Amino acid sequence: MRLASSMTIIILILLVTGTAFATTIDVICFNDLHGALTERGSNVGMAKLVGALREAHLKNPNTIVVSGGDNYQGSAISNMTMGAPLSEMFKILGLSASAIGNHEFDWGVQCMPKWAQDGDFSFLAANIFVKKTGKPVPWAQPYLIVERENFKIGFIGFATLETPYQTKVENIEDLNFIAADSCASYWVDFLTKGKAAEGTPDVIIALTHIPSNQDEGTKKITGLELDRLTRVKGLDAVISGHSHRVVCGHMNGIPVVQAFAYGRVLGKLSINTETKEIIPTVDLLYERKNTIPEDAETKKILIKFKQQLLPILNEKIGEATADFIHGRHSFIVSPLGRWVCDMIKEKYKADVVIYNGGGLRRPLYKGDITTGDIYEIMPFDNYLVLFDLTGADLKQAIEHGILNDTIANGQFSGLKLEYDPTLPFGQRITSFKAKKEVLWGLWTVWKDVDPNAYYKVCVNDFMYASGREIGGDKYNFSGARNVEYTNEIIRDLLVKLIRKKGRLSPKKVDYIIERKTNQPNLQYY
Repeated sequence: MRLASSMTIIILILLVTGTAFATTIDVICFNDLHGALTERGSNVGMAKLVGALREAHLKNPNTIVVSGGDNYQGSAISNMTMGAPLSEMFKILGLSASAIGNHEFDWGVQCMPKWAQDGDFSFLAANIFVKKTGKPVPWAQPYLIVERENFKIGFIGFATLETPYQTKVENIEDLNFIAADSCASYWVDFLTKGKAAEGTPDVIIALTHIPSNQDEGTKKITGLELDRLTRVKGLDAVISGHSHRVVCGHMNGIPVVQAFAYGRVLGKLSINTETKEIIPTVDLLYERKNTIPEDAETKKILIKFKQQLLPILNEKIGEATADFIHGRHSFIVSPLGRWVCDMIKEKYKADVVIYNGGGLRRPLYKGDITTGDIYEIMPFDNYLVLFDLTGADLKQAIEHGILNDTIANGQFSGLKLEYDPTLPFGQRITSFKAKKEVLWGLWTVWKDVDPNAYYKVCVNDFMYASGREIGGDKYNFSGARNVEYTNEIIRDLLVKLIRKKGRLSPKKVDYIIERKTNQPNLQYY
């Protein structure tokens, strides 16, 4: 009896200690890394990002790492090497899968297989199809099942419906993007009914590049695509991305997590293998970056690529006397946006220059300006397009870029306007003027834009989308005539112009005035 009792106690102890170690599986995610490999400001850099993930593995060996997409595009080191250092980093940190972000398409779909092979991970996309065949894209798989301690986690990948107008149109023109919730219903049913060769998953997580937001006060999570997705029965959690937000909570009873951007934050879904309860949390790495150990192997990779590129990245091309600030959603036109548009306007003698605010990725800081700075500010290989546009179409384009919730604020120069944010969208510009030369160019004055007259306008090819009515960020320049393609990469043009000017100072954006017409009448005595 004593022996039996002792054996019972031993078995109970083994069960308790075994499950205490294995009952929690942690799914750790990052999203919108955008090639942020160097430690700078709030960015922890690739060596510390891997260091933080190694710490997580030590705390819980049953850890799975995934990405919400937009991995490669954004920094000079990544762009100039077509993402090679990220692939090496992903292999070291043991990335299992990645959703496909809109910026994964910036260099064309041909990059996907190589990225996946070199990084030893799987791209997941259940809602992207080839137009001609109607079949799923061949360079991604709809789902992945990962097993830890005899517990299976199914990941289904989804891209955002915003992708077609937030990357170069020509790179996705052969693809169809279907609503995530429609495809999720099919694949959740497929997996839960045990149709997958890998077996039936115990929980199913949507690994997405679908945007989400969270109110800081109420903690309510919002997002139209996300709302529909979290209503799909059988889905246990969602990993979000794209909107560069810290999100942690529940929507329609489903755990949701998003890890901001640039590797500054890690999201975590902790899964109890007995109850299948999933708890979302976030780790704000940027708040503890000085305590995170650098991973030696990853640091060597960064040093290797930096040494290869330093002669280009560190080349001084000019000097900024002050910060050229920029926030894609913080300004109607930022000092950086004005500078970029002014430089282009001066070069091509355009009446008006319009630039999408999301195409400028960070401010230009005071001090020496290097080639690497310009690569990070403007990582996309866009070129300029010149054309004639009527004043009516010009006004519509500018209106489209002001306080539009779906895109970053449009940047422009060559116009002076007043707008009323309280009026309906499409009617908010109440005064609209352009510069006109007077007396053989001796001076200029602001004159009302003639809706029927034509103006010389310059935009980038992302916005124009040659041959199509709707371009990037849903700009419509279908009424353009006398179209001319410069075929000069805008980044290269700016480098040349900075070299020529040498010393730059930001200018106030004094050509935009906000007026609210629905304010109560004020009586002065």
